[in-house]
Amino acid sequence: MSGNRRSRILILSNPDKPDVAPALERLAVFSQPRAELVGTVPSLDVSSAIAARPDRIVVLGGDGTLIGVARSLGATQFPLIGVNMGKLGFLAEFSLDELCAQFDRVMTNDACVSRRLTLEVTLTSQRAQHALPAINDCVIQMGPPFRMIALDVYIDGERLTHLRGDGLAVCTPTGSTAHSLSAGGPVMAAELRAIGITPLNAHSLTHRPIVVGPDAVIEVRPVAVNSGTSVIVDGQAAMPLHEGDILRIRRFPADFLLVRNPSRSPWDNLVRKLHWGQSP
Repeated sequence: MSGNRRSRILILSNPDKPDVAPALERLAVFSQPRAELVGTVPSLDVSSAIAARPDRIVVLGGDGTLIGVARSLGATQFPLIGVNMGKLGFLAEFSLDELCAQFDRVMTNDACVSRRLTLEVTLTSQRAQHALPAINDCVIQMGPPFRMIALDVYIDGERLTHLRGDGLAVCTPTGSTAHSLSAGGPVMAAELRAIGITPLNAHSLTHRPIVVGPDAVIEVRPVAVNSGTSVIVDGQAAMPLHEGDILRIRRFPADFLLVRNPSRSPWDNLVRKLHWGQSP
């Protein structure tokens, strides 16, 4: 970013979160003398962001809001600053006061921008083909009537395993602390270039989570599924999965760009919010 040009910022906000309206007004007033404010949008419509091409997008909401905005941006990613108006705030690292205190630094210093691998999830059936980016993960869930399902899993065209159980989670390093973690998957450093594969309640003691390289192509072919079996992307978008479908997961061409809070270490949230490594 050139030394004399003011940063161009856009503010998006989740209208369903309490106290968002006064926070949006306060941030707009605060930022106007310090940056070029290209828009304040009291919704999560990213079309204005793509048209304005800001240097930073401030997202007022929670982690889910931030992930939804990043996924909606698709291949046109901009650095996102998450102001936590929700519960955990694992990705939305800033309070409004912290953002104001760090404003000049996070708006101009690209060293604060963390580049995160994302996934491209493509589901091909006899009826159609659907493709979505995934910031956190792609999870196959057994669904009602909740009988065990069976999946054939391939990596780079080679059959890896026949998995019987409740499903499968394929995650980015960012998403390694989401669904995969609850199923016993490894915690990965957020900027690691890798993809995690975690079986969900496998009917075998030999199935364990694995981590593969960033260029791996993971293919899942359902052998036996339930009427409610679904592919869930980032916990927000769902697609039904049928026998005969092909689910292909690979690296998405654009990275998720997250502005980190420079007052915190990369592992601060893991220890402080998820209590990793702390005694009972």
